[in-house]
Amino acid sequence: MQLSPSAHHDTFTRDHLPPAGQWPTLEFTLPELQYPDRLNAAAALLDGSIAAFGPDRPALLTPDGGTWTYGELQHRSDQVARVLVEDLGVVPGNRVMLRSPNNPWLAACWLGVLKAGAVAVTTMPVLRGDEVAQLVERTRPGVLLCDHRHLDGLPDGAGNQPVLVPVGSAGPGDLVQRCAAKPGGFEAVATAADDVALLGPTSGTTGAPKITMHFHRDVLAIADTFARHVLAPRPDDVFAGSPPLAFTFGLGGLLVFPLRFGAAALLTERTTPVELAQLSHDHGATVLFTAPTAYRAILKEDRADLLRSLRVGVSAGEHLSADLWRAVRERTGLELVNGIGATEMLHVFISAAGGDIRPEATGRPVPGYRATVLDEQGRELGPGRMGRLAVIGPTGCRYLDDDRQRGYVVDGWNVTGDAFVRDEDGWFHYQARTDGMIVSSGYNIGGPEVENALCRHPDVLECAVVGRPDPERGSVVCAFVVLRQGADGDDAKRREIQDFVKSTIAPYKYPRDLRFVPELPRNPSGKLQHFRLRRQVEQELRQPAGTAAP
Repeated sequence: MQLSPSAHHDTFTRDHLPPAGQWPTLEFTLPELQYPDRLNAAAALLDGSIAAFGPDRPALLTPDGGTWTYGELQHRSDQVARVLVEDLGVVPGNRVMLRSPNNPWLAACWLGVLKAGAVAVTTMPVLRGDEVAQLVERTRPGVLLCDHRHLDGLPDGAGNQPVLVPVGSAGPGDLVQRCAAKPGGFEAVATAADDVALLGPTSGTTGAPKITMHFHRDVLAIADTFARHVLAPRPDDVFAGSPPLAFTFGLGGLLVFPLRFGAAALLTERTTPVELAQLSHDHGATVLFTAPTAYRAILKEDRADLLRSLRVGVSAGEHLSADLWRAVRERTGLELVNGIGATEMLHVFISAAGGDIRPEATGRPVPGYRATVLDEQGRELGPGRMGRLAVIGPTGCRYLDDDRQRGYVVDGWNVTGDAFVRDEDGWFHYQARTDGMIVSSGYNIGGPEVENALCRHPDVLECAVVGRPDPERGSVVCAFVVLRQGADGDDAKRREIQDFVKSTIAPYKYPRDLRFVPELPRNPSGKLQHFRLRRQVEQELRQPAGTAAP
């Protein structure tokens, strides 16, 4: 591993990369992945599109009808860079933390940070103060740019804490007010292609979040692989979606991909699935990014009509069942693009679109990536055998100071923590998270299969399945179910749903323990946190009889 000379004056990120022997193999097998040694991702995305398409094209849309053109976005991101450098003393390599819902100023801040040669640390606005403090301690930012509505509980800039700058208020120290006093025309720092551009906290579905480290070239690589070869973006596309820009699924789908190809993005703050679908429809969105749960909710609310004008619907973040895929196609004509990605890899690396879609499979490796299935000893398995998904491509796992690097990278492969089967044709079929397989009375039961069966019941809005330790069977299937509004969560309904599952999939897979709950635990990006449910049932077993678990 030979890194280019860095443009960073503050060498924190390069100093804290994993040891060379723990890196994954990186491959750049496509012509479009041959990047120059000096590369600033923000300049390539924004200035490059202006050079190709002009400054007057719409870049960012808002629900209230507002529009920022490419020229306006360039001007404001240049102003942000000037404020960071000239007013706040940011030098290349400093970390700048961002905290905001999806809106144009967050996009301008992210681009401005990269243009200044700094490293973006984008966080979810719903994180609590203690959670932000942990990320501050890990990433050591010098500046925290925060939407003025989300300032509560944040560091005040004292001591070693970052300087807190509100965004969008009327105060004289507000970033928007500071930017108004600055000219544009900032010349982007000539960072190295392998300088760190962003630090991305993982979504925490398996416990404590890790901090992933991504280079400037990585930001372009996800656009030049998954977006270019699977989504085939067009300049007249309008991208929309539910994931926050702090989640790499959202960063790619709602900022990097549209900017790379001269398209526009509709940025919405927190919405329900139907609200998102309505806004997307009203603003002419052609590409939608959201999770299977959202597509299911849109269908169950009988608003499939809102999806019919889409050119592409992307489903990721959770397993997309063949039943849901077929239901969306039947009611909208839309063939959802399934995919699996990881924060460690920055975006989607297995997918399929158009005539290549097989509803029962997640897909094949995206051009630029290759994948296999490994056993517990790290040996490759042949077709039809379940094992651990492993991936190699132009992006890969690099954790910031985390011993879990050794577990994620095995002999150069990125091992994602998902159980898959590869068929004879090279298609990959999702089974479960490798930490979520339920072994009951000697049977291997994949939680997603049970979840899919449960969600086919008309009264089930959403659900999550985990294994509950059992002295006789080893584990039993435990389901947490959210019912549609108006359905009664009584014993009769519980037996009805259990019988429904028995009639839908093999009877031994039915949830012996079925619990009705008002909502499921999710992280700020909206992804289900199965580990919290597993922890809950394990805690219950440790409680004395008659005592409720905390």
